[in-house]
Amino acid sequence: MEIREQWRSRWGFILAAAGSAVGLGNLWGFAYRASQGGGAAFLLLYILIVLVVCLPVLVAEMVLGRSTGNSALLAPVKAAGDRWGILGWLFVIAPLGIGSYYAVLMGWTLDTFFHSLFFGLPADMSAAKTFFGSISSGSSVLLGQLVSLLLTAAVVASGIRKGIERISRIGLPILFGLLLILAIWAATLSGTWEGYRTFLLKVDVSQFFNPSTIRNAFTQAFFSLSLGIGIMVTYASYLDRRNQLPKEALSVASLDTAVGLLAGMITFPIVMSFGLKEVISGSTVGTLFISIPTGLGTLGVTGRVVAVLFFALAYIAAITSSISLLEVPVSSLMDRLGLPRSKAVFISTSLLFVLGIPSAMNLNILGKMDSVFGGVLLILGGFLLSIFLGWVVPRKFDEDLAGCNSDQRVRRYLKFMLRWVSPPVIAFGLIVSVIDLVQNWSS
Repeated sequence: MEIREQWRSRWGFILAAAGSAVGLGNLWGFAYRASQGGGAAFLLLYILIVLVVCLPVLVAEMVLGRSTGNSALLAPVKAAGDRWGILGWLFVIAPLGIGSYYAVLMGWTLDTFFHSLFFGLPADMSAAKTFFGSISSGSSVLLGQLVSLLLTAAVVASGIRKGIERISRIGLPILFGLLLILAIWAATLSGTWEGYRTFLLKVDVSQFFNPSTIRNAFTQAFFSLSLGIGIMVTYASYLDRRNQLPKEALSVASLDTAVGLLAGMITFPIVMSFGLKEVISGSTVGTLFISIPTGLGTLGVTGRVVAVLFFALAYIAAITSSISLLEVPVSSLMDRLGLPRSKAVFISTSLLFVLGIPSAMNLNILGKMDSVFGGVLLILGGFLLSIFLGWVVPRKFDEDLAGCNSDQRVRRYLKFMLRWVSPPVIAFGLIVSVIDLVQNWSS
């Protein structure tokens, strides 16, 4: 077995963890879930879930990884015995499922970037739908999926410091820079205030009780923070004992939420300025690949430049997330079978490509994969993790945080939330999500 690496620095870990959290879930998911879920009502629910539920679970994931020093597959077993092996398998199955269709979305993003750069943007909605049909079907989908997986594999094969940490140190500052530039530009559009008011500021109280809004808020919170699927367990297993995990978790959650809000400050003005509200709310992919190219296409050269920057930004965000999805099965194969990193990367990448073929060939399958693996399984993983660290091995949670000199009041607060608040709240979100998903599928 290869010697287990460690992050070079605290900020290397934070940027890598934030890179995992910051992905297409912010640029793609945030916009359409906010539009479907009542705008500000969705946003308030999302922030509340992050603060009350997700932060303690995020710390718990980090504790489990660091205290055991094992991959997501083996960490629960090392902490509490073989009977908890099912949690480890959930941690591996979920990122494999997400990674399989995520690579397809990355291929679409890369295709749109090159099309914007070399050929221009669609002239109208009809042309945009035709363009999307061309990038979401045929052999080009598999090619884009394969290229994205190979780029991801190259980073992960280089290791923690030379691969994942290095790309995160480069990619995250560029990503934030592009976000700020595009948010400032979007603020100059004619529909900017209407976009902010409709999607970010207008509160419809009835939406707080809408099952779809609740499901969207839980899904967005868990998906965008990469919770419940073993990523943070895996990343934290490369940490030393000096890192104060509550501070690291707060930094990651803050960066992720900031990106989501900045993404909304870009997409919502575009949607309202060019009359694309129906497209974004009616399609999970309509935001990125139909509405934004359509709107920007009316602005000539300026729109084309913005499109190139936006899809470059989206692809950088996607890469930083996809490497974390791949690292989970890679580290599990290395720990469980003693494989060298290169061989584990090859096996995991090949598996992801094969698993992603159905999503590449059928949009309905991709949507269902997103709902199950990118929604329900994440929330289920978060629920089981809160039970595990809050009730099954609570001493390990407290000892690990005490060992890095975390404030005692913070430890007590997190332990209380993890035991008494997170499990019932997550269980509620899980039940509502499953019922709403079944009803939507059956209607």
